[in-house]
Amino acid sequence: METKIQSVFVEGAIAPDFIATSIAKHQSKTQIGAHDIFLGQVRADEIEGKIVSGIEYTAYESMANQKFHEIREATFEKFDLTSMHIYHSLGTVAVGEICLFVLVSSPHRAVVFEALQFVVEAIKKEVPVFGKEIFEDNSYQWKVNT
Repeated sequence: METKIQSVFVEGAIAPDFIATSIAKHQSKTQIGAHDIFLGQVRADEIEGKIVSGIEYTAYESMANQKFHEIREATFEKFDLTSMHIYHSLGTVAVGEICLFVLVSSPHRAVVFEALQFVVEAIKKEVPVFGKEIFEDNSYQWKVNT
């Protein structure tokens, strides 16, 4: 049976109440002993004297969702996780807002710390999501991941 690849994308910023609700939904899963969360937030970087006011995210969605799926599968293979959720913004996200939300859950805490770092590093390295940094003067440049 073929697994349906889910989309991880949400339009615009990831709202704090969405994050809170996602966490609350796990209270019924009583085999979970630990969660770890990564929240990627847009920074007001200064680049060549200009301040970033937001980032506009675009992606090759089908390719990106396939890559997110592969990372998810590899993580479940490597770590004893109960669940994992990944959400990434598309469109414009203002400074201070959340653009990436990753939640991993497991019976034990040591596993979630290691798994979360593995997932976030893989996302940054492998997923074709592109950010256009928009400056306060409305000029822009493509973001380079570091």
